[in-house]
Amino acid sequence: MADLERENDTIIKEKDDLQILKGLVDELYHFRDHYFATHNVEDASRKQNDVTQEMNKTLQRLEEKEEEHKHSAQFLLQRGRCLNVGPDFSPGAEENLSRAVKLEPSLVEGWNTLGELYWKKGDLVAAKTCFSGALQQEKNKVSLRSLSMVLRQLPPEGGDQEQGKRVLESVDMARQAVQLDVKDGTSWYILGNGYISLFFTSGQKPQISQQALSAYAQAEKIDTAASSNPDLHFNRATLFQYEEMFSSALAGYSRAAILDPAWEEPVEREKQLLDYLERVTALIDNKGKVKARRLRTMLSNLSLSALGPCASPQFRAPTGRTGSLVPQCISTLTHGINTGVAAMGKVVFSLAPEGRMAFTFGMVDSEETCCVVMVYNTADSWGVLIGDSVVIPEPQVKRHSVSHKDKTFDFRSIRVDSPLLLIVNGKRQAVKSQTAASVSYKPQSE
Repeated sequence: MADLERENDTIIKEKDDLQILKGLVDELYHFRDHYFATHNVEDASRKQNDVTQEMNKTLQRLEEKEEEHKHSAQFLLQRGRCLNVGPDFSPGAEENLSRAVKLEPSLVEGWNTLGELYWKKGDLVAAKTCFSGALQQEKNKVSLRSLSMVLRQLPPEGGDQEQGKRVLESVDMARQAVQLDVKDGTSWYILGNGYISLFFTSGQKPQISQQALSAYAQAEKIDTAASSNPDLHFNRATLFQYEEMFSSALAGYSRAAILDPAWEEPVEREKQLLDYLERVTALIDNKGKVKARRLRTMLSNLSLSALGPCASPQFRAPTGRTGSLVPQCISTLTHGINTGVAAMGKVVFSLAPEGRMAFTFGMVDSEETCCVVMVYNTADSWGVLIGDSVVIPEPQVKRHSVSHKDKTFDFRSIRVDSPLLLIVNGKRQAVKSQTAASVSYKPQSE
C-alpha cells in the first residue's frame, strides 16, 4: 500500500513538474509574440536578441530537470519547443521533437512543432507529413492553418489547374482553422494570406481581395499581437499596391520595416514605390520629355482609324455592352468606368520599374492632355512604343492623392486589367500578351 502511494506521489510530482515546465515555455512564446505589448517599437532591433536571452534562461530551467525527465515525451516536447522559438532551423530542436513523437506518436503538439521546424529547414514535404499526421490524431487549428501554408508553398505540379485546386484546398483549411477558434488572430492572418493567393490564381475577383483585407482586419481586431506582425503589414501592403491604394501600401511597407528592422524587403518595396510615383508624376508633367514639335507631328497622325474594332457596331466592350465606342478626350472622362466611350492617344513614355506590378505608359490625346495608363497581367515580352496609337475601351479612371512621410503626389490614371483590352495601332493584342500576375508576399509568420 505504501509503495502504491509513493508511486502515485511520484506520478503527481512528475505531472506537476512537467506542467510547470510547459508554463515556462508558454511564457517564452508569449514574450516573443507579444513583445511590443511590453516594449516600444524603437526596441524592434533588439527583439531577436531579447528572445534568445529568454530562451537561454528557459533552457537552463529545463536542464535542471533533465535527469528526472529525460525519457519523458512531454519533457522532450518542451525542450524542442524552447529551442524552436527563434526564426531559424535548430538541429537540437529536431532531435528532441523527433524523440518525443517516437515515444508518444499521438503527441499532436509534437507533430505540429516538428512540422514547423521542417518548414524552417525548407523541407516542405516532411512538414506536410507532420501536419497531416497531427490531424489524423485530432482535428486542430494549428495543423489546419499550417497545412494551408504548406499547400500554397509546395512546388506546382500538373500546371495551373492543379495549382488552383491546391490554393482552394489551402483556403478551405484556413477557414476550418478559423471556425475551430474564431478568436485566434494567427488563423485569421493565415486565411488572409490564403485569400491573396486565391485572388491571384482565380482571375483577381474584387470580392476575394476584399475577403483578404477583411481577414487581416479581423486578425488585428481580436489579437494585439497581429498588429505587431510585420508580415501582415507587408502582405496587405502588397495587395494595396496592386489595388492602387498607394498611400496604404506605403504605410504598410513602412510599418513592416519598423517592426522588423533586419528585414530588407519592406524598405526596398517602399523605396521602389516612391521612386515609381516620382517618375510617373514627373513624366506626366513634362509629357515624357517629348519636344513640342515632335508631339504635334505625332498627334497629327492620330485619326479615327486607330479605333480599329471599337468603331464596329458589333464591338463588345469590357463591361459587356455591344456597340461602337465614341472617342472622348481625357479631360472629360469621369472617375470610375466610362461606358460607351474610348480614350485615344499617342504613347509618349513607358516604364517597367523594378518589382513592377503594372506595365506603365503615358498617353497624350488630341488636346495634348497627358494621362498615365497602368496595364496589369502583361507578359514580359509585351509593351508599347513611343509614337504608338493606343485606344482604351471604356476606360477606368482613378484619381490619386498620395501622401507619405514628406512626399505628396496628385495625378489621374487609367487602370487596364489586361493588355487584351487595349487596341494598339488599330489592332487587338495577341493572347500571348497576357500572363497572370504573380506577386511576392511573405507566406509565413510563426
